[in-house]
Amino acid sequence: MGVRNAPAAGARDLRATAHAAQVRELTAAGVLADPAWRDAFAAVPRHLFVPYFFESRGAGHERLWGEDPDPARQARWLRGVYTDAPLATRVRDGELVSSSSQPSLMAKMLDALDVHDGQAVLEIGTGTGYNAALLCHRLGDRLVTTVDLEEEITETARAHLALLDRHPAVITGDGARGCPARAPFDRIIATCTLPLVPYDWLGQCRPGARILAPVATGLIALRVRDAAFAEGRFLHTPAYFVPLRGGARVHHGSHPVGGMPYEVLENERFQFMLALTGGALGAREALDLWRHEGRPGRERFGVTVDAEGQWAWLDDPRGPYAWPLGEHAGAG
Repeated sequence: MGVRNAPAAGARDLRATAHAAQVRELTAAGVLADPAWRDAFAAVPRHLFVPYFFESRGAGHERLWGEDPDPARQARWLRGVYTDAPLATRVRDGELVSSSSQPSLMAKMLDALDVHDGQAVLEIGTGTGYNAALLCHRLGDRLVTTVDLEEEITETARAHLALLDRHPAVITGDGARGCPARAPFDRIIATCTLPLVPYDWLGQCRPGARILAPVATGLIALRVRDAAFAEGRFLHTPAYFVPLRGGARVHHGSHPVGGMPYEVLENERFQFMLALTGGALGAREALDLWRHEGRPGRERFGVTVDAEGQWAWLDDPRGPYAWPLGEHAGAG
């Protein structure tokens, strides 16, 4: 990535003002209650990590960037960067490859990660490097490792991080395999949707480590007992991310929904359960169970990873309702 020209003083002031306003908004929304994370968001400007992004325009995408000579388009870029929304940062053949996550969701995930001083964190899905920069501010560069599949993405992230003199370990590789050379880790956070929890991650965790990862439009928080066992519940927070690209991809299959009531098809909680069961239940069977159990939300579901497989469950891992996670729950 080439070095960008420094913005003029007026542009710098506008960016600083927009950055400060977003931190105030996130604080007012209650997602930066922890002073450590509030300080991190205040110290790491999002615009340094999103020099451009793409907006959907009909069948294509429009590129907005911070150095656009048109003041109106540059203003649109700045508004977009400091809107609490995900931004498409890399598109290939019309498909979203990488993005900058919604800042409020990032704040919720970092808070839920429950990190403490001195803990080593592995991030799966480097993206722009913004999340890694927040982790570096909280923990220090040497305790942060971030992995992405494509060298172009990791090279760009390194350049973004260097603008703030941040230098964590940025690794080009398959995130499904973790990063054994930098293990063991106390925390693993994924910013890409998983069909299964990669088994390699458990073996790279210290006992008692926490894994936070998007699965089936939810966020599973697992406590790792050892290399052969982890278990935990979903947070109530919805989460939509770009799918993991690499060795842990598993096809969930399709879910027939013909004849389903419209209000059910539009119910986000039910869609989560349908995705989580991965085709183990038919749509009508899933609907009957969902209604019988009082239309459960995400926080009533959990996941168990053990030597025999991976299982999603409702309320109790040893209760009557459990399903294989993904199309097959064998080796990851």
